[in-house]
Amino acid sequence: MGKKDKTISFRVNRDAFDSLQEIADERDCSLSAVFRDYVDTLVEHDGRVEVVPEHVAEETATDESEPTFPPTVTVPKSFVREHERLELEADHLREQLEEYRRYVAHLHDQVDDTDEEDVVYLGDLDSDGDGFDHEEFDLDTDEPYHLG
Repeated sequence: MGKKDKTISFRVNRDAFDSLQEIADERDCSLSAVFRDYVDTLVEHDGRVEVVPEHVAEETATDESEPTFPPTVTVPKSFVREHERLELEADHLREQLEEYRRYVAHLHDQVDDTDEEDVVYLGDLDSDGDGFDHEEFDLDTDEPYHLG
């Protein structure tokens, strides 16, 4: 089974949300991409991430041999949009799969609820009282009957 992504949800006040939205606009990405980047950085550094103002980070990053923090990668906006579209499509397919599973479970319940016997015994067919005298019919002497 493949990896299954988890959803994190929390509330922030309106001012914090607006500030986060501005950050996302500055980075030319979605708000969820900002959080994914932050979570990836946090996990990558074992939770040891320090928030530093930009001017301090620029002063300490004068040495070109050291990578800047936070690391940045330029990704085309179309890539981000396609990724978000695929996430939405995956959510939709998960919902459809769950709906089909519920339907199959419903059908299994219906089959389990019917206690009708689906097995027909040949002995029961001979004594079904259809008025046909089975003993008068002799396979060796009677003419075969062809359908069609």
